[in-house]
Amino acid sequence: MPQSTSPQMTTSGGTLVLAPRGGQAGRSRPPGPYRRLFAVPGTRAFTAGNLLARLPMGMFSVSAVIMIAGQRGSYALAGAVTATGLAATAIVAPWTARLVDRYGQARVAVPATVLAVLGSLALVLCVRHGAPDWTLFAAYAATATTPNTGGMSRARWAHLLKGDAAARHTANSFEQAADELCFMLGPVLAAWLCAGLFPEAGTLVGAGLLLTGVVLFAAQRSTEPPVSGGTAGRRSPLRTPGMVPMLAVFLATGAVFGAMEVVTIAFADGPAAGAVLALQAAGSCVAGLAYGRVRRAAPLWACLTAMTVLMALPLLAAAGTGSLPAVAGALLVAGMATAPTMVTGMTAIQRLTPEGQLNEGMTLAVTALLGGIAAGSAAGGWTVEHAGASHGYAVPVTAAALALALALALLPARTTKARLS
Repeated sequence: MPQSTSPQMTTSGGTLVLAPRGGQAGRSRPPGPYRRLFAVPGTRAFTAGNLLARLPMGMFSVSAVIMIAGQRGSYALAGAVTATGLAATAIVAPWTARLVDRYGQARVAVPATVLAVLGSLALVLCVRHGAPDWTLFAAYAATATTPNTGGMSRARWAHLLKGDAAARHTANSFEQAADELCFMLGPVLAAWLCAGLFPEAGTLVGAGLLLTGVVLFAAQRSTEPPVSGGTAGRRSPLRTPGMVPMLAVFLATGAVFGAMEVVTIAFADGPAAGAVLALQAAGSCVAGLAYGRVRRAAPLWACLTAMTVLMALPLLAAAGTGSLPAVAGALLVAGMATAPTMVTGMTAIQRLTPEGQLNEGMTLAVTALLGGIAAGSAAGGWTVEHAGASHGYAVPVTAAALALALALALLPARTTKARLS
């Protein structure tokens, strides 16, 4: 017969009380992986500052486009300025990350952020007071010193959770979900500020949030990883076997994101585009949090296969129905493959990066993503113009298939696996 779970009488301090049978008194369910993660001292404090600093990453480009186009009447100029900033970031970011590894997060991130904020303020002044167009390019390029706050946060988790692969997997999943959340909320906040207050509001608020968040993050010195020391005998993570092929995979993956954004904006052709793109980010955010709870992570090739298959759904919905709600639902489902792919890829980057150079290694991955986003945006825009928005969704499918092919052809099996034990 099954054991009864009805309460029984017992005494405590001379008082008659009820207690469950089977000696279960005082027992509770073990905490989940995220509760265990944030039980580590100092993690909540640095995460709060980092999230505050990361939110503007989804605000700056949208704010710049609205501000420049509104004041100068040229979307071409606005797009060229933001593209220049993206290119400058791709060049400067790895060097900033190398300095972070060498001298510490607090010593480098704060002054680098101050320079980036000054660049944003200069852009506002140049736009506001009708300065020559070349000054806009120079000012926005100065924001390239913005540190990779997501990479610094992942480096802290790797330092605190060294030797616990399962906890690091949960931490990477949380960070990816945070990325998606910030890129989902950032553009909406930027558009609301620029439209509801004044055109420069998005840039100014973003600069304030960035500086405040980085200062708060850097102040948490107890969780900061140790510096890597001098440069003798050091070599770039690019020379680590397997790193360049992994960056090639990230480049193709970035093209998925860039093409999907441009094509979706063209397909929606109106204010609903932001909400539709937010659905894709929401699907990725939910999938990232769920992926952080699994006991065994999938290999990278499996994640890329799922992404390739799911990215075909928006193409089928657009070409088959032409319905925006159908495409929106397809994007929600397709987005669920994004976070597991990025989590597994970032975990592989962490394993490949030499000790003491983690910020640089992860920033190289982000740089590859940015390059892919730029290429995907260009390819998606060209396809939309020449073949129509519905057929434009073939570009992210092709990019995902290319990422899968690169992973299968160039990466050894041990690199594509993401074990938790």
